[in-house]
Amino acid sequence: MEWTNRQMMAIAVARQIKDGTTCIVGTGLPLVATSLAKNYNAPNVILLFETGVIDGSPFEVPTSVSDLRITYNASALWPQHCYFGFQSNSWKKNKVDIGFLGGAQIDAYGNLNSTAIGDYSRPNTRFSGSGGANGIATYCNTIIMMKHQKRRFCEKVDYVTSPGWIDGTPDGRTKLGLPDVGPQVVVTELGIMRFDEKTRRMYLAEYFPGVTVEHIVENTGFAMDVSRAVESEPPSEEMLDILLNKVDPQRIMV
Repeated sequence: MEWTNRQMMAIAVARQIKDGTTCIVGTGLPLVATSLAKNYNAPNVILLFETGVIDGSPFEVPTSVSDLRITYNASALWPQHCYFGFQSNSWKKNKVDIGFLGGAQIDAYGNLNSTAIGDYSRPNTRFSGSGGANGIATYCNTIIMMKHQKRRFCEKVDYVTSPGWIDGTPDGRTKLGLPDVGPQVVVTELGIMRFDEKTRRMYLAEYFPGVTVEHIVENTGFAMDVSRAVESEPPSEEMLDILLNKVDPQRIMV
């Protein structure tokens, strides 16, 4: 079997999704990964979409959260004002298990920047900002999906758009009034990073087949523990077949 690193990335994220959990899903690779999980390892996962669709079951990857394919077998299709009220209440009652995030920069504690590169007042680059990302980072455990580059994995982000484990101290989040939830895993096209339970600092958990630990270290802008790293399990023939021939047969995303 042959696969690309992006396909491996989608498979790795799908493997993180447990059956019966509730996930907030945005456009892009999270749609691919959750659709794959729904069709393979987590058939009872509940998917929430910001367009007001509750518990959709896309059998083929939608192009965005506005694509009507996400409404297939959905439990509800609400006006956005109703959905936002439901979502806010669900967050505060810890009824959402996982949210998906990305950004332009990430530091060793999972703090994300999707606002600006450089000084906030006079940035080199200005991005679209938080959207719903800050709310997800505040109230949910998260899976972060990013491109693995040294300029993105940096010692200190230029701006904290979405809080991670702050500074790694035990009360780093609570002293800011944030719930004790946060980033659980970072998946890139090179491997999987997790966060130490005590220090909350990112470490390399898995490297994808064909990728070396040295290559990951070279593309990370901060010191990262690699002593626990193991090679990821290659995708099964069945899982790859579902991804390529059922979830994304037109290769829109992968």
